[in-house]
Amino acid sequence: MARHKSKPASGRNVRLADQIQKDLAELIQREIDMSKAGLITLTGVDLSADYAHAKVHFTVLGAEPDTATEILNTKAGWFHSQLYKMLHIHTVPTLRFFYDDHVVRGMEMSKLIEEANRPFSAADLKPDDDPDDRS
Repeated sequence: MARHKSKPASGRNVRLADQIQKDLAELIQREIDMSKAGLITLTGVDLSADYAHAKVHFTVLGAEPDTATEILNTKAGWFHSQLYKMLHIHTVPTLRFFYDDHVVRGMEMSKLIEEANRPFSAADLKPDDDPDDRS
């Protein structure tokens, strides 16, 4: 689904952002070598109000985010030309790809919450952590 941070986007803006995300996902799956860029998943598209620019957010498994970002941004012009053929609209946005670290941060936060909610037992105490020994 499209991401929107500032003012609410029009229905057309949201539909176009979703279509761009869907079409780009298909192009990336077909055209990008997973052995170099990893498994790329698009997480959202921020489309400017005038449809001139799109920020494409993604996650990646099996490769460094910087490497995947570089590969995607290098191919952004080619993706743009393919979208022009697929979308049949007057203005196809210029694409910029950005690594979305929200998934990774969410997993780290979940791990911390699990650790915090884990039942505490006497076996977890170190010998020097005796709460009754207050000297």
